[in-house]
Amino acid sequence: MGKDIYPLPAAVLASRIIPNVDEGLAKHLELLPHLKSLALVTCTSDDVGYTALDEATKKAAVEVVYAKSFYAGAAHSSGPLSGEFIGILGAETPSEARSGLDVVVQMIERGPCFYALDSSGSHAYYAHTISKSGAYLSKVAGVEAGAPLAYLIAPPLEAVVGLEAALKAANVRLCVFYGPPTETNFGGGLLTGTQSSCMAAAEAFAEAVRKISESPFGGT
Repeated sequence: MGKDIYPLPAAVLASRIIPNVDEGLAKHLELLPHLKSLALVTCTSDDVGYTALDEATKKAAVEVVYAKSFYAGAAHSSGPLSGEFIGILGAETPSEARSGLDVVVQMIERGPCFYALDSSGSHAYYAHTISKSGAYLSKVAGVEAGAPLAYLIAPPLEAVVGLEAALKAANVRLCVFYGPPTETNFGGGLLTGTQSSCMAAAEAFAEAVRKISESPFGGT
């Protein structure tokens, strides 16, 4: 039997709607002319945040106009409402911005999460299969909207070994390599293939991370 795993649910820390964005800010955000309203959110997990923004593009008339991870992660955030991620959605109207934000909040609080391999939560990974990518992550990955994706993240060594195991376990292609260290000192990637292949890749990634946690030195 392997180690127990512990879910680490993400949390939304702050959110706001800007009904009619100032032209100066719109210029610096490089907003398209029809995007007049913004929805902003911070949360405790950047990868969950990116996943949630992508989900919003599938369920609301919104576009992702800004998404950034914060250096060193939530444990070293710049303030109590910072976490490790900020996302901004653009929409034509405040109601559409609100609809997108509602999707994001629900996804962050009730959707996929990191899993820890220890009760303290210090050794964690993210292995989530997106059955149909939205407009945001499909663009990031360079695939058609609706293509399945395996979103795989772990600490540095675990991420590299886990990705290699995932690629060997299923007929998937590595679209994006997040070489460690990222802003949050993790690593990983986005893989694509059939939905079943992405699920198999995610399982292989998670298993590789678990094996390393049980036996950190040498071997396979």
